[in-house]
Amino acid sequence: MPRRFPVWMGVAALVLSACSSLQPEETGRKLIGSPQAAVRDTFGQPTDTFQKPDGTQRWVYSKQPYGYDVYVADFDASGKLTGFRQTLTETEIYTARPGVWTKQDVLERWGKPKEPIQYYSLMKREAWSYRMYLPGYVPAHFSAYFDDNGVLDRTMIIQDSRGGDRSRR
Repeated sequence: MPRRFPVWMGVAALVLSACSSLQPEETGRKLIGSPQAAVRDTFGQPTDTFQKPDGTQRWVYSKQPYGYDVYVADFDASGKLTGFRQTLTETEIYTARPGVWTKQDVLERWGKPKEPIQYYSLMKREAWSYRMYLPGYVPAHFSAYFDDNGVLDRTMIIQDSRGGDRSRR
């Protein structure tokens, strides 16, 4: 029996790992109140981290450019997880405030763009793009456009007419 214990521990670790990758939002919500180390142990190193003036922190876990998700983990000043959610959704995108938000606000919500940054000289706008799913798992692109002062000008969601990951035959 003692020889089987390490095997069962390995199986348990594998199952927990699978749960965190298959249902990250649910797994993250179960960790609310846990220290940063527990979040790092579960999800790995964040792709971006942001220290807020009030002492709180935000960690961004981006699955871009090939994935369609961006998750954020919010921590209070003592380092305890207070929230975990997917931010690359229509609901989250509609909270963006053109004319008010800056590049920093977009970075803190969706992380650094992994798609190439575009500049449209006729519009005098820089565009950051993120891959996402619309309801029904319809592949789309979300773009945030900034003026030359780095202020958010507009956002746009465009359905991917080629079907995202499907073959382009």
